[in-house]
Amino acid sequence: MRFFITGAAGFIGFHLARRLLDDGHDVFGLDGMTAYYDVALKRRRNSLLLGYERYRFVQVLLENKQGLDDAVARFAPDIIVHLAAQAGVRHSLAQPDAYVATNIVGTFNLLEAARKQKPQHLLLASTSSVYGGNDAMPFA
Repeated sequence: MRFFITGAAGFIGFHLARRLLDDGHDVFGLDGMTAYYDVALKRRRNSLLLGYERYRFVQVLLENKQGLDDAVARFAPDIIVHLAAQAGVRHSLAQPDAYVATNIVGTFNLLEAARKQKPQHLLLASTSSVYGGNDAMPFA
């Protein structure tokens, strides 16, 4: 199968991509390589993935609609896994524009690219922060 992973150089994206590649799948990784997390670490992870013949990569921000559309169309994935986001609730108070651009506009752009390409599946990851200060367990 052909997997398109946003946030491929992040912690979860890297491990998912490596597992899928080890299982014989084709993987197209997309990452903006933003400086919120250690870019050198992301580049090292990505270089490990580039050692796989079935891995392709593009550095594109999700808010770059044309770049994202082109990447999804070129790869024509069976499955899209959306793991890229601007994380960190505290940082969002100081840089709300980065969160709107990546998490809202970028996710919208990915949804539109998926609508055009019609993959079999689209998986969107989130964060436990969406639950806020909820103390009730389990979450409903």
